[in-house]
Amino acid sequence: MSTHVQKPGWFTVNILNRSVAWMTRRGLSVWGSRILAVRGRKSGEWRTTPVNLLTVDGEQYLVAPRGHVQWTHNMRAAGGGELHLGKKAESFTATEVTGEEKVPLLRAYLKRWKAEVGVFFKGVGPDSPDAELLRIAPDHPVFRITLTK
Repeated sequence: MSTHVQKPGWFTVNILNRSVAWMTRRGLSVWGSRILAVRGRKSGEWRTTPVNLLTVDGEQYLVAPRGHVQWTHNMRAAGGGELHLGKKAESFTATEVTGEEKVPLLRAYLKRWKAEVGVFFKGVGPDSPDAELLRIAPDHPVFRITLTK
């Protein structure tokens, strides 16, 4: 497994992420945005971060555009979490997607959010060949989520 992590720039951290998180916490989804809450693997405390919820063929996914970051490590340990939109919270379980199965998901993610996250994909975009998407796939964890009742 690669440990590649792409650090976001000042604008992303201070303007974009904060704005999207602020709106999402108030119940306004921006292109599928949610606040992910997942238990810390060491502390057991809830950790939150804004994410883009991807839906492909009726299934829902979380993609980590910046690589193997804290929430991905916590997700692997916890096996799920909660997605928040305003006051609404949905619990879910998560299964990591691996190998070639990630290619169409990364392509769909880039089609929807390339303007926001494209810089983190090393020049690979939604129109890149499958081989290029497969090459970068290890650097971008993908989780299939299943909502629990």
